[in-house]
Amino acid sequence: MTKVIGVAVAAGLSIAAGAAIAGEKWDMPMAYSDSNFHTQNGKAFAKCVGTATGGEVEITVHGGGSLFKGGEIKRAIQTGQVQIGERLLSAHQNEEPIFGIDSIPFLASSFEASEKLFKAVRPTLEKVLEEQSLHLLYSVPWPPQGLYFKKEVNSVADMNGIKFRSYNSATSRLADLTGMVPVQVEAAEISQAFATGVAESMISSGATGYDRKVWEHLTHFYEVDGWLPRNSVMVNLDAWEDLDEEVQQAITGCADLAAYSGYWRSVQYTDFTMKGLADGGMTVGPANEKLVGELQEIGATMTEEWLEAAGEEGAAVVKAYKAE
Repeated sequence: MTKVIGVAVAAGLSIAAGAAIAGEKWDMPMAYSDSNFHTQNGKAFAKCVGTATGGEVEITVHGGGSLFKGGEIKRAIQTGQVQIGERLLSAHQNEEPIFGIDSIPFLASSFEASEKLFKAVRPTLEKVLEEQSLHLLYSVPWPPQGLYFKKEVNSVADMNGIKFRSYNSATSRLADLTGMVPVQVEAAEISQAFATGVAESMISSGATGYDRKVWEHLTHFYEVDGWLPRNSVMVNLDAWEDLDEEVQQAITGCADLAAYSGYWRSVQYTDFTMKGLADGGMTVGPANEKLVGELQEIGATMTEEWLEAAGEEGAAVVKAYKAE
């Protein structure tokens, strides 16, 4: 961590000393509320960039889907409508199977495993994103995913017919395999979806539930540690390549710091949000053995399906991850 800060600050001092013209103004859309730890981490990153580049690049963060909705952010970066932004890449698994690797049920269900998996997949992700005119800066995991319901659920049979908020291909498929009805709902629309009955359940982190005060509409949170999806911050490749090398190095230093900080924010937020959900009146605790066993069987099916879709490239990444 100290080395990362040193690189960013040293580069920033060097750039600041020679800066004489107005810097680049970048807009950074983020899908989650300003209070969410990802957005707070993004704002800290933006501040770091401004300092480290001596004002050569100034980033304005737009949280809560206020500039672009979550589903629009990746395309907005690719097409240059904005220079930088954050997106849950697994929501784009239909474009490239590799984007969904962090949402394979029970493949990497702890923070440590999530980091190992990201290390294994990062070279492939960077290659695929570059082909889409994107440069990956950093990635931060969400806390482990658990199941939210408005009733007690003890088996997959209890889920039949429930309207289930989906946010990517994996969650939609999970709904299909459990007999639930998938409904696509972006993060910024969760509260409204539950208030109006559009959705009745979801799989998500404690962070999302806490931020959206879902205890106003839901009653149970089951810890199943299904996976840890990751948010990725990307920059338009042309905008990136237009920067001087020393500016790129300064931003990379800030990105490394944001990855480190975001990871620990996520770890610390996990216990805090579990307590917050309970304090809100929800029943919070591990799912029973029967439900976990049934979900693991479904997870095995989804893993096989993902490996078939991802082909040799995906299989190689999983092999490298398991060899760590």
